[in-house]
Amino acid sequence: MKSRRSTGLLACVAFSHLATVSLRSETSAVPSVEAVRVIARPIERKLPLPGEFVPYLKVPIHAKVAGFVDKIEVDRGSMVKEGQLLATIVAPELNAQHAEAEARVRAAESQKVEAEARVVAAQSTYEKMKAASQTPGVIAGNELVQAEKQADAERAKVQAAESSITAAQAAVKAIEDVQAYLRVTAPFSGVITERNVHPGALVGTNADSIPMFQLETVNRLRLVVPVPEANVGGIVRGARVPFSVPAYPNATFHGTVSRIAHSIDARTRSMAVELEVSNGDGRLAAGMYPTVTWPVRESRPALLVPPGSIAANSERTFVIRIRSGAAEWVNVRRGPPEGDLIEVYGPLQDGDLILRRASDEIREGTRLNVRVGKM
Repeated sequence: MKSRRSTGLLACVAFSHLATVSLRSETSAVPSVEAVRVIARPIERKLPLPGEFVPYLKVPIHAKVAGFVDKIEVDRGSMVKEGQLLATIVAPELNAQHAEAEARVRAAESQKVEAEARVVAAQSTYEKMKAASQTPGVIAGNELVQAEKQADAERAKVQAAESSITAAQAAVKAIEDVQAYLRVTAPFSGVITERNVHPGALVGTNADSIPMFQLETVNRLRLVVPVPEANVGGIVRGARVPFSVPAYPNATFHGTVSRIAHSIDARTRSMAVELEVSNGDGRLAAGMYPTVTWPVRESRPALLVPPGSIAANSERTFVIRIRSGAAEWVNVRRGPPEGDLIEVYGPLQDGDLILRRASDEIREGTRLNVRVGKM
């Protein structure tokens, strides 16, 4: 009897122990984890981009007429105003052509004077013959007609002389217009960046020849920035953009977005954007390579998660989303950081619950005890 009681007691103790072990095992099979919610908000980043300064206006200055350089009024670095004299050219053949054209004018004027005198004489003869013809038989009718036609012919010669004078004067004017190009002047205000001729040099009208001068603007510059294709959606015309240059590391300058290429360069996959930069103090110069702090504006809110919530293995990068108390792996792409968070790209939504600490040890479909924490 005592043996049966001992056996029953042992059986109860064993059953109680097995029940406790089973309960602990079931509890440990559902791990407790901390989850946070995905944040979606618009953000604006600053992307450092290289740029290049080019002059707002830049022109090589060639001679428009062939000749010899007589005087040079400027040199490299000279600041010039629009219309200012840069150089003087001499062309002896133009002087000879001008003198010849003026001689033609004088000859045509002399011919006109002679023609006008003949007109007066012919008209006088005609009028006298016409008066005499009033007496029958004194002047034959044919002679009167001839006198009239002679006067008309002399008048035509006067008109021809006037046309000759006009043509000769036009020729003189054309040569004088060409002679005006012997004075080489600045087409706009700027700085002479190159001087390639000296007095006595022969210059010509060949466009392939070395220019006499190179003229560039300095008070107004173009800052060309190659914006990556992924960021062209955030370009805003009129936006004020900061930049810096190595020559003045502690200074910040600004330019205004003024011109957009609207075409992607197939080699660099970027779009050229021009900023207009005022340079009244002359501190900046064409050819400098500034660093532009380009504002990157996303067209949609960014999805932000803690860095530790992103896990990766040899096959994928993912976060673990909680759906109906179970783990769900969601493939994402890692983006740039935003403060203590990091942007991700993937099929997530604002407010989705994800594990704060993701790991590939938590397999997809695993049941979890979730505690929601703060981001």
